[in-house]
Amino acid sequence: MLDHLIRRATVVDGTGGPAYTADVGLRGGRIAVIAEPGAIAEEAVTSEDADGLVLAPGFVDPHTHYDAQLFWDPYATPSMNHGVTTVAGGNCGFTLAPLNPDRPEDADYTRRMMSRVEGMALAALEEGVDWTWSTFREYLDALEGRIAVNAGFMVGHCALRRHVMGADAVGGQPTPAQLDAMLALFHDAMDAGAWGLSTTQSSTHADGDGEPVASRHARPEELLALSRAVGEHEGTQLEAIVAGCLDQFSDEEIDLFVDMTAAAGRPLNWNVLTIDAAVPERVPRQLIPSERARAAGGRIVALTMPILTPMNMSLGTFCALNLIPGWGEILALPVPERIERLRDAATRAEMLRRADSKEAGVFRRLADFGRYVIGDTYSAANEGLGGRVVNDIAAERGQDPFHCLVEICAADDLRTVLWPMPTDNDPDSWALRQRTWEHEDVMLGGSDAGAHLDRMCGAPYTTRFLGDCLRGRKLVPLTAAVKMLTDDPARLFGLRERGRIEEGFHADLVLFDPERIDAGPATLVHDLPGDSPRLDSKAIGIVSVRVNGVETLRDDKVTGAVPGTVLRSGRDTRTVSTA
Repeated sequence: MLDHLIRRATVVDGTGGPAYTADVGLRGGRIAVIAEPGAIAEEAVTSEDADGLVLAPGFVDPHTHYDAQLFWDPYATPSMNHGVTTVAGGNCGFTLAPLNPDRPEDADYTRRMMSRVEGMALAALEEGVDWTWSTFREYLDALEGRIAVNAGFMVGHCALRRHVMGADAVGGQPTPAQLDAMLALFHDAMDAGAWGLSTTQSSTHADGDGEPVASRHARPEELLALSRAVGEHEGTQLEAIVAGCLDQFSDEEIDLFVDMTAAAGRPLNWNVLTIDAAVPERVPRQLIPSERARAAGGRIVALTMPILTPMNMSLGTFCALNLIPGWGEILALPVPERIERLRDAATRAEMLRRADSKEAGVFRRLADFGRYVIGDTYSAANEGLGGRVVNDIAAERGQDPFHCLVEICAADDLRTVLWPMPTDNDPDSWALRQRTWEHEDVMLGGSDAGAHLDRMCGAPYTTRFLGDCLRGRKLVPLTAAVKMLTDDPARLFGLRERGRIEEGFHADLVLFDPERIDAGPATLVHDLPGDSPRLDSKAIGIVSVRVNGVETLRDDKVTGAVPGTVLRSGRDTRTVSTA
């Protein structure tokens, strides 16, 4: 007997092939049978009519930071609401394990680092996670059997360094004995099922003390030793971030990426490829590592988002504005001093000069302050300004836009929420995206779901992209769009029997209404431990989500089931050829 039968669904199977109408029977967590409508005679415990609905493989998000959130939110919301059934975590060099049992203070250091660098509420990290593990295996085991999505995790380089080197991980170099200990620790994590190594050399990544995170101090020989270790395990990967990921790689960064993937003999992915027709030289430059890697026996894949992710800013809390050269020291001042400095005309002029300079790189996109939209406000002086564009308010007040924005924020003690309007929402940029997506080493992803919770909401990229493909710009057909969200990331990670609708494959499925599929606007909610805030977005048109055959969501409501699996390298992944 079948566990469940889905009748008359329009099957888009993830291969990119034509859609077809079929009945799909599930049994034991797998897709048991696919047949023409009415051809399945076997009885089923439950069934449903999916006439007019699309049945697709569950979406695979290749870049998330659900490492902590899964402990208080096993449903990985809002990703699962938007059809995601498998998430890749442990990215950018940051993981919650391993922790050195001889230094209990390392857990506090890790919490503060994650709060600073990944925008996770410190109260949520303290109250929502029990922090009882030491080894990476214990961390994975702590999640097993209690999550609703499938999840795989890289090992964070920062955690490896901290475990072995303690406080010297920031600023120091490992002795030969310490490097050996780091490699042994890494092999232990890989034997437990970690997917590979993640690391960061990005200048934007600082710990809770404001210092460059541990992996930023690693020299190439350390990174290559760890990369070679990755290649000793089945079904593994590399994920790395360098400063040039945000704009354009330096020659040294290209060399490092190519050497790492060649040393490992494994794919390396990075994020995020920003596509903007106003900077036409960026995409060719960012794909040079991929071309060179193939010649060296490796593979480098650039992740890029198919939507413009809404992001809010603030002069009161840490956000992307702090990363503009010269801005961090001003925005780190106590609020009264910060307001005083921001109100100084000479200070504002210098900040604007730095924000629009070449050294600002991709952050120059944030410098057009007249195009910001005012979000939530908190004072009588700002009543009625929510939803208005700064340019319009500045014209009424006879101020330049940045001065106007500063005065609005100062009236709220800098709590004002600011929404920058994207500068790359033009037809030429979308045409460039369409062409870039066709490259064999470009893949959709980079949501950062689970991180930067009160600043951005990238998780809904799946439903928003599909809605755009069906009713908006229609840059790619539905069958190709589904493949980009399912089979492509599943193949990159070597997932066994996932990413397609095929007999014998795991029944990770999403059923949606093609006439309605979309994502609602990002709204701020307070539902994290400690009443901490995050941005959320409702899924529209998602009828059902199934993970390993069990329904986890129906009409945007979680069912309470937790059928997800901690996906372990080797057992659940196979080695992906870089040839």
